[in-house]
Amino acid sequence: MNPKLDLTVQYAVNAHGLPSRARLRRWARAALERDARVTVRIVGTREARALNRNFRGKDRPTNVLTFILRERPRLEGDIALCAPVISREARAGHKSAAAHYAHLLVHGVLHLQGYDHETEREARLMERRESRVVARLGFPDPYEGNG
Repeated sequence: MNPKLDLTVQYAVNAHGLPSRARLRRWARAALERDARVTVRIVGTREARALNRNFRGKDRPTNVLTFILRERPRLEGDIALCAPVISREARAGHKSAAAHYAHLLVHGVLHLQGYDHETEREARLMERRESRVVARLGFPDPYEGNG
């Protein structure tokens, strides 16, 4: 199966090392299991913090947020990636920014499709799926050494 992806990319920050639209498309498509329309917005800390506070009740910026807008007939949703948080986490984790962006976009796309990590079982299933997709993209396992 080759799901169709209608992807819109919005750059709300001007930062060094942001992934191109083509890379974002490739990474999102790799995790896609069904047709979808997705907007990926790369934001700064202020916007990420406001989104996290308004929609999750957590008053701090976070690396990725996923918003499901519609599940049928075609999946539609938004994914916000926070450039400064992702950059900081990549440096702290001794991984490339590209690897971290790819992982977090895959994570967000899986959330759009109903994957979650609220329970230990759900987390294991989602993490295994993320690891397989990220490996197919040529990046190291994002959970290796995080035990």
